[in-house]
Amino acid sequence: MTFDIKLAAAQAKAAKNAIANLSQAQRLALLLSVAKGLRENVEPILAANKVDLDNAKESGLSDAMIDRLALNADGVEAIAKAVEEIAHQPEVLGSINNIQPLPSGIQVGKMRIPLGVIAMIYESRPNVTIDAAALCLKAGNAVILRGGKEAQASNKALASVLHSALEAQGLPAAIATVIPVPDREVMQEMLTLSESIDLIIPRGGEGLIRYVSTNSQIPVIQHFKGVCHLFIDKDADLDKAIPILENGKTQRTGVCNALETLLVHVDVATQAMPKVAALFDEKGVKVHACERAIGYLSNAEFATKEDWEAEYLALEIAVKIVDDFDTAVTHIQEYGSGHTEVIVTENLASSQRFMREVNSSVIMLNASSRFSDGGQLGLGAEIGISTSKLHAYGPMGAQQLTTEKFVVYGDGHIRV
Repeated sequence: MTFDIKLAAAQAKAAKNAIANLSQAQRLALLLSVAKGLRENVEPILAANKVDLDNAKESGLSDAMIDRLALNADGVEAIAKAVEEIAHQPEVLGSINNIQPLPSGIQVGKMRIPLGVIAMIYESRPNVTIDAAALCLKAGNAVILRGGKEAQASNKALASVLHSALEAQGLPAAIATVIPVPDREVMQEMLTLSESIDLIIPRGGEGLIRYVSTNSQIPVIQHFKGVCHLFIDKDADLDKAIPILENGKTQRTGVCNALETLLVHVDVATQAMPKVAALFDEKGVKVHACERAIGYLSNAEFATKEDWEAEYLALEIAVKIVDDFDTAVTHIQEYGSGHTEVIVTENLASSQRFMREVNSSVIMLNASSRFSDGGQLGLGAEIGISTSKLHAYGPMGAQQLTTEKFVVYGDGHIRV
């Protein structure tokens, strides 16, 4: 099967005004139609997903990738609920904010507007197909979705739901294009189509994101990896710290908000490390530890520089005992990826310093890194997590898929 990505991008560009100019009521009806379609098509969606899972297992796909790929009825319902949550969020388009009168007599404000056409490149995770489409539709953008070959059947089933909802509202299918082929050449050509596509968002492994960032002629939202740290401060409540560690490291290992490094203040190490060791033994976590930590841990290996930089995406973690608060922050600043950092402490001054001095996109105080997710942070879902600061930083919802234009009110005013 051949697919003309240049034509598809041009059609998306031609269709973008149709979605941008919908009323709030029309946009709500469209998104609710998508949620309804998901619920009405659970069986064909799961049948398609089973085809992908069977192929993935035969081809030896990693457990982390299979975990991201798998859907069940509860998963489809969760996707539908996320679409509904996005649908009912306040409208992000059209309002004019921060109107200020200036000495010249004019009044100046800013109006939030769509970005235009957004292309999404992602691996596994068929839920991204709907999450990304729903957020783009909420923000008035057309979207082109290029999933990985491992999720082709799932994505085609989900594309059918999207197109049925668009058709029901009298809108062109080109508003949401799901590329039906896995050919790398299609992706390569897409990265050159700056006349039609306004933004590229890659979501997947570090190799994919570096490839897209290097080869794209279109602006790219970057998220290379999630090296998330937990710092157990000297004033930590260990009854909070150990469950936060367990949740962040072991609930789901193959996700970017899972913990990859544990830092423990030396003043609390003798109390904390036996509890940490017991947890890791119980859960079967492979440990890479510094010289001071390794004695507390059974079957641990000495950590190398590569371990401090690693995103394991597995039951594996690096552990370091640090001398003080400053050493912990310095370690995070050197090895962090800008994703999510956690401090467990009862010391208000330490928590405030951590929030000021650690500039990752999400900072957690006494809460699991697993909350670093658009749905958990009130966005309904996320199209990705930006760690590049421009133009967004952290989980990206509908508002982060818009920009602003200046609007000026005058009454015959001229510049003197």
